[in-house]
Amino acid sequence: MQFHLNGFQTGDPKRYEPASTLANSDQLPEEVDVLIVGSGPAGLLLAAQLSTFPEIVTRVVEKAEGALEVGRADGIACRTVEMFEAFGLAERLTTEAYWINETHFWGPAPGDKSRITRLGRVQDVRDGLSEFPHVIVNQARLLDFLLEYMHNSPSRLQVDYSHETLKVEVPEGADERVAVTLNTPKGKKTVRARYVVGCDGAHSVVRESIGRVAQGHGEDKAWGVMDVLAVTDFPDIRFKCTIQSAEAGNILLIPREGGYMVRLYVDMGNIAPDAWLTKEQVLKKAQAVLAPYTFDVKEIAWFSVYRVGHRVTDKFDDVDDDQMDNRTPRVFIAGDACHTHTAKAGQGMNVSMQDTFNLGWKLMSVLQGRSPASLLHTYNAERHVIAENLIEMDTSWSRAIGAAQGSDDPQGAMKGLAEVQRQFVTNSEFTAGFATHYAPDLLTGDDTHLGLATGFPPGRRFHSAEVIRLGDAKKVHLGHVHRADGRWRLYAFADMDDPRNPGSRFNQLMDFLASKASPIRCFTPQGADPDAIFDVHGIIQQSHLEVDWTDMHDVLKPHKGALGLQDYQKAHAPVLGTDQDIFDLRGIDRGAGALVVVRPDQYVALVLPLDAHDELAAYFDRFMLNAQ
Repeated sequence: MQFHLNGFQTGDPKRYEPASTLANSDQLPEEVDVLIVGSGPAGLLLAAQLSTFPEIVTRVVEKAEGALEVGRADGIACRTVEMFEAFGLAERLTTEAYWINETHFWGPAPGDKSRITRLGRVQDVRDGLSEFPHVIVNQARLLDFLLEYMHNSPSRLQVDYSHETLKVEVPEGADERVAVTLNTPKGKKTVRARYVVGCDGAHSVVRESIGRVAQGHGEDKAWGVMDVLAVTDFPDIRFKCTIQSAEAGNILLIPREGGYMVRLYVDMGNIAPDAWLTKEQVLKKAQAVLAPYTFDVKEIAWFSVYRVGHRVTDKFDDVDDDQMDNRTPRVFIAGDACHTHTAKAGQGMNVSMQDTFNLGWKLMSVLQGRSPASLLHTYNAERHVIAENLIEMDTSWSRAIGAAQGSDDPQGAMKGLAEVQRQFVTNSEFTAGFATHYAPDLLTGDDTHLGLATGFPPGRRFHSAEVIRLGDAKKVHLGHVHRADGRWRLYAFADMDDPRNPGSRFNQLMDFLASKASPIRCFTPQGADPDAIFDVHGIIQQSHLEVDWTDMHDVLKPHKGALGLQDYQKAHAPVLGTDQDIFDLRGIDRGAGALVVVRPDQYVALVLPLDAHDELAAYFDRFMLNAQ
């Protein structure tokens, strides 16, 4: 990480100096820029993003009396860990977490249906898919990390607990603020916000207030969920397992962080809508599935029962399709307010946070005057189809598990279990969080130039690989330069010419980026650091032993900050002599090189030739406002 840019700073470098005028005071103001309703994963991920910008008045309201302490979701996909790296939180997350290395499949033993046996095992995340693992962390701890990030931010943003949202009213006038009525410890209060984001769950008040409807079907099937400390002779207790018994039902077993606790998702079958289940009933069912193995529970740390159907809300903002040319969104919903499904694929919390990671930088861009408010239409356009894909995958996975359990024929049951394992492998990219592929639109280019960098398809997340930083010869992941700071990343992979040659396409691109016609010059406010909006990185083909950092173009050596200090961390070389050369790993055309443009949410926007200067400028002209 980089710090001391504006002068020497003592103490924890992750704790920023508070803004000179805190927009986020202790008392909830009557007017705010962004009001976030709900302090779950989606809400706090958005709050953490916006807390970096103290000039944006952001507040979070939550009807609960305090922060979550235990329970709820626990699965953290690889893509989510990548996202947490942008906040500097990935190391803490993975250090504390349980790592899912393999998934095991258990079913009735051939020839003896009264017993269960291990029928298969697969590597949970295939090699090379991500530099980060699939992990398990209590949702409460994940939220702790985000709350701490907010508290250490320049805005010192905190949650206003015991503030229940009663209704949201959108005025007719485009310049008028959205009115949110709250029930607070001091009575009713109205807060007026430029933008409201409802992260308030499956029974969202915000969704209901704007007339949006969750479409789909409910379930009579119930699942009992419990985190337990137990003594057992079940041999795979520290592996993620799907367990199907012949008669007793099925379990999803998830080892928890800390080395001892496990979570059981116990299929309790169809029950009456008004029925409830006890801990004892759920535990008895789990023990029956695990038989003849013993499972002696010493402590139940958390228990819940839930019924969740497959539903997607008709739209994720307050603007009807026939009004999009005349209105821009002012109220949004995210997470469970948009989509609900089972816990079998472990996607709910992950997709919810991806919702608001998509939305956060767009709100910031509009509020800071970088982009017109029409940019906000892209939130629903991009995320709604992702929710539909999620429901489709979860439905298919749920049916496969149900079919394996429901077959009375031993051969049919074995086929069903084989299908469960096949779907697990087939859906591995989805469950790891990497199936998102935004279609070509305002923010995402097409595949015209994909041949220049086949490993960076537009619309997909930027797939990091290791490089060696020229300034200090440190091996780093290129994607880890990406912070959750609202900036665009431009990764220029050099052509075959010597990068010191002024006539190379690599250096000609740098000349263009330094010119008046460059997006950097057009869209960076006067007086701001040269990389305030666009963070440019150059990757040469030569060894770091052959080229000196001082030989790099001035665009890759900017002076910035209050003291005019120079940045030494924007030029890189590949890791040579191994199979980890980024040019080979990501299919970079060595003859022509490539420019890879990455959005603030870590998704590739487009791939261009190094000399496609006009095309680069035209892309940003589509949705950015000239700052000069």
